Amino acid sequence: MPALDKGYWNARYERGETEWDLGEVSPPVKSYIDQLPNKHLRILIPGGGNSYEARYLWDNDFHDVTVLDISSVLIDKLKREHQHTGIKFETGDFFEHESEYDLIIEQTFLSSLDPALRQAYARHMYDLLWQQGRLIGVLFNREFGESGPPFGGSIKVYRRMFEPYFHFKTFAPCHNSFPARQGKEVFINFRKLDNLSKRR
Repeated sequence: MPALDKGYWNARYERGETEWDLGEVSPPVKSYIDQLPNKHLRILIPGGGNSYEARYLWDNDFHDVTVLDISSVLIDKLKREHQHTGIKFETGDFFEHESEYDLIIEQTFLSSLDPALRQAYARHMYDLLWQQGRLIGVLFNREFGESGPPFGGSIKVYRRMFEPYFHFKTFAPCHNSFPARQGKEVFINFRKLDNLSKRR
Protein backbone atom coordinates (compact mmCIF):
# COMPACT_ATOMS: atom_id res chain seq x y z
CA MET A 1 0.00 0.00 0.00
CA PRO A 2 1.40 3.45 -0.86
CA ALA A 3 1.95 6.03 1.85
CA LEU A 4 -1.38 7.86 2.09
CA ASP A 5 0.28 11.22 2.62
CA LYS A 6 -0.03 14.72 1.18
CA GLY A 7 1.89 13.75 -1.96
CA TYR A 8 -0.39 10.79 -2.62
CA TRP A 9 -3.59 12.82 -2.32
CA ASN A 10 -2.21 15.78 -4.27
CA ALA A 11 -1.39 13.41 -7.13
CA ARG A 12 -4.90 11.89 -7.03
CA TYR A 13 -6.51 15.32 -7.31
CA GLU A 14 -4.11 16.49 -10.00
CA ARG A 15 -4.99 13.41 -12.09
CA GLY A 16 -8.70 13.80 -11.39
CA GLU A 17 -8.89 10.38 -9.72
CA THR A 18 -11.88 11.14 -7.54
CA GLU A 19 -14.19 8.24 -8.24
CA TRP A 20 -15.68 8.53 -4.74
CA ASP A 21 -17.05 11.98 -5.60
CA LEU A 22 -20.87 12.05 -5.72
CA GLY A 23 -21.08 15.43 -7.46
CA GLU A 24 -23.62 16.57 -4.87
CA VAL A 25 -24.37 16.61 -1.16
CA SER A 26 -24.64 13.12 0.30
CA PRO A 27 -28.43 12.63 0.73
CA PRO A 28 -28.28 11.27 4.32
CA VAL A 29 -26.08 14.19 5.38
CA LYS A 30 -28.37 16.67 3.60
CA SER A 31 -31.38 15.26 5.47
CA TYR A 32 -29.58 15.69 8.76
CA ILE A 33 -28.53 19.27 7.98
CA ASP A 34 -32.09 20.15 6.96
CA GLN A 35 -33.41 19.40 10.45
CA LEU A 36 -30.74 21.32 12.39
CA PRO A 37 -32.26 24.35 14.15
CA ASN A 38 -29.04 25.92 15.48
CA LYS A 39 -27.29 27.90 12.75
CA HIS A 40 -24.41 28.87 15.06
CA LEU A 41 -22.83 25.43 15.34
CA ARG A 42 -19.08 25.21 14.86
CA ILE A 43 -18.79 22.58 12.14
CA LEU A 44 -15.80 20.62 10.84
CA ILE A 45 -15.67 18.49 7.68
CA PRO A 46 -12.38 16.54 7.73
CA GLY A 47 -11.12 15.05 4.47
CA GLY A 48 -13.71 17.30 2.90
CA GLY A 49 -13.12 16.47 -0.77
CA ASN A 50 -14.97 18.80 -3.12
CA SER A 51 -17.00 20.11 -0.19
CA TYR A 52 -20.55 19.97 -1.48
CA GLU A 53 -21.66 19.63 2.15
CA ALA A 54 -19.73 22.74 3.17
CA ARG A 55 -21.31 24.83 0.43
CA TYR A 56 -24.76 23.48 1.27
CA LEU A 57 -24.23 24.44 4.91
CA TRP A 58 -23.09 27.94 3.95
CA ASP A 59 -26.03 28.47 1.60
CA ASN A 60 -28.35 27.45 4.44
CA ASP A 61 -26.96 30.04 6.86
CA PHE A 62 -24.43 27.92 8.76
CA HIS A 63 -21.52 30.33 8.77
CA ASP A 64 -18.96 28.64 11.04
CA VAL A 65 -17.81 25.89 8.70
CA THR A 66 -14.27 24.53 8.42
CA VAL A 67 -13.05 22.10 5.76
CA LEU A 68 -9.80 20.30 6.52
CA ASP A 69 -7.90 18.26 3.94
CA ILE A 70 -4.32 17.03 3.61
CA SER A 71 -4.23 17.94 -0.11
CA SER A 72 -2.99 21.47 -0.75
CA VAL A 73 -3.94 21.07 -4.42
CA LEU A 74 -7.56 20.53 -3.39
CA ILE A 75 -7.66 23.24 -0.73
CA ASP A 76 -6.17 25.85 -3.08
CA LYS A 77 -8.83 24.96 -5.67
CA LEU A 78 -11.63 25.21 -3.10
CA LYS A 79 -10.40 28.57 -1.85
CA ARG A 80 -10.64 29.94 -5.40
CA GLU A 81 -14.06 28.42 -6.03
CA HIS A 82 -15.55 29.62 -2.75
CA GLN A 83 -13.71 32.89 -2.30
CA HIS A 84 -16.97 34.82 -1.92
CA THR A 85 -18.04 32.73 1.07
CA GLY A 86 -16.69 32.65 4.59
CA ILE A 87 -16.03 28.91 4.59
CA LYS A 88 -12.64 28.19 6.16
CA PHE A 89 -10.47 25.88 4.07
CA GLU A 90 -7.40 24.52 5.80
CA THR A 91 -4.60 22.27 4.57
CA GLY A 92 -3.49 19.94 7.32
CA ASP A 93 -3.25 16.51 8.87
CA PHE A 94 -6.42 15.59 10.74
CA PHE A 95 -4.44 13.98 13.54
CA GLU A 96 -2.51 17.21 14.14
CA HIS A 97 -5.54 19.48 13.94
CA GLU A 98 -6.48 21.27 17.16
CA SER A 99 -9.71 23.17 17.73
CA GLU A 100 -13.19 22.70 19.19
CA TYR A 101 -16.37 21.91 17.29
CA ASP A 102 -20.02 21.27 18.03
CA LEU A 103 -20.51 19.05 15.00
CA ILE A 104 -18.19 16.98 12.81
CA ILE A 105 -19.45 15.58 9.51
CA GLU A 106 -17.98 12.30 8.25
CA GLN A 107 -18.33 11.73 4.52
CA THR A 108 -15.91 9.10 3.11
CA PHE A 109 -13.00 10.41 5.23
CA LEU A 110 -12.58 7.28 7.34
CA SER A 111 -12.45 5.12 4.21
CA SER A 112 -9.42 7.11 3.00
CA LEU A 113 -7.32 6.32 6.07
CA ASP A 114 -5.09 3.34 6.75
CA PRO A 115 -7.24 0.99 8.91
CA ALA A 116 -4.39 0.90 11.43
CA LEU A 117 -5.31 4.50 12.31
CA ARG A 118 -8.95 3.84 13.12
CA GLN A 119 -8.72 3.80 16.90
CA ALA A 120 -6.67 7.02 16.77
CA TYR A 121 -9.32 8.49 14.45
CA ALA A 122 -12.13 7.72 16.92
CA ARG A 123 -10.16 9.21 19.82
CA HIS A 124 -9.24 12.37 17.92
CA MET A 125 -12.86 12.88 16.87
CA TYR A 126 -13.71 12.75 20.57
CA ASP A 127 -10.98 15.25 21.42
CA LEU A 128 -12.08 17.75 18.74
CA LEU A 129 -15.70 17.84 19.90
CA TRP A 130 -16.96 20.26 22.53
CA GLN A 131 -19.23 19.07 25.34
CA GLN A 132 -22.27 17.23 23.98
CA GLY A 133 -20.76 17.52 20.49
CA ARG A 134 -21.89 15.21 17.72
CA LEU A 135 -20.21 13.14 15.05
CA ILE A 136 -22.60 12.40 12.19
CA GLY A 137 -22.35 11.10 8.67
CA VAL A 138 -21.99 7.98 6.56
CA LEU A 139 -19.55 5.07 6.64
CA PHE A 140 -19.19 2.32 4.07
CA ASN A 141 -21.07 -0.78 5.25
CA ARG A 142 -19.16 -3.12 2.95
CA GLU A 143 -15.73 -4.52 2.28
CA PHE A 144 -13.69 -3.69 -0.81
CA GLY A 145 -11.96 -6.55 -2.60
CA GLU A 146 -8.99 -4.57 -3.81
CA SER A 147 -6.38 -2.91 -1.62
CA GLY A 148 -7.54 0.55 -0.64
CA PRO A 149 -8.24 3.29 -0.41
CA PRO A 150 -11.17 3.17 -0.06
CA PHE A 151 -11.22 0.86 2.95
CA GLY A 152 -14.50 -0.66 4.00
CA GLY A 153 -15.91 -1.98 7.23
CA SER A 154 -19.00 -3.15 9.07
CA ILE A 155 -21.18 -2.03 11.95
CA LYS A 156 -19.48 -4.62 14.15
CA VAL A 157 -16.03 -3.22 13.38
CA TYR A 158 -17.11 0.40 13.75
CA ARG A 159 -18.90 -0.31 17.03
CA ARG A 160 -15.66 -1.48 18.64
CA MET A 161 -13.92 1.69 17.41
CA PHE A 162 -16.44 4.20 18.66
CA GLU A 163 -17.89 2.59 21.80
CA PRO A 164 -15.26 3.95 24.22
CA TYR A 165 -15.94 7.54 23.18
CA PHE A 166 -19.54 8.03 22.03
CA HIS A 167 -23.18 7.43 22.83
CA PHE A 168 -24.93 6.00 19.77
CA LYS A 169 -28.16 7.79 18.88
CA THR A 170 -28.31 6.37 15.34
CA PHE A 171 -26.14 3.55 14.01
CA ALA A 172 -28.01 1.81 11.22
CA PRO A 173 -27.99 1.06 7.49
CA CYS A 174 -28.94 4.12 5.42
CA HIS A 175 -32.41 4.22 3.90
CA ASN A 176 -31.74 7.27 1.73
CA SER A 177 -28.27 6.75 0.26
CA PHE A 178 -27.12 8.09 -3.08
CA PRO A 179 -28.39 5.55 -5.70
CA ALA A 180 -24.96 4.06 -6.42
CA ARG A 181 -24.44 3.46 -2.71
CA GLN A 182 -27.81 1.95 -1.84
CA GLY A 183 -27.36 -0.87 0.65
CA LYS A 184 -23.68 -0.01 1.15
CA GLU A 185 -23.74 2.72 3.80
CA VAL A 186 -24.44 3.07 7.49
CA PHE A 187 -25.59 6.37 9.00
CA ILE A 188 -24.09 7.47 12.29
CA ASN A 189 -25.27 10.08 14.77
CA PHE A 190 -23.06 9.90 17.86
CA ARG A 191 -22.88 12.15 20.91
CA LYS A 192 -19.60 12.62 22.74
CA LEU A 193 -19.56 10.88 26.10
CA ASP A 194 -19.23 13.18 29.10
CA ASN A 195 -16.92 10.76 30.85
CA LEU A 196 -14.82 8.15 29.07
CA SER A 197 -14.94 5.85 32.09
CA LYS A 198 -18.65 5.23 31.42
CA ARG A 199 -17.81 2.78 28.64
CA ARG A 200 -14.55 1.33 30.02
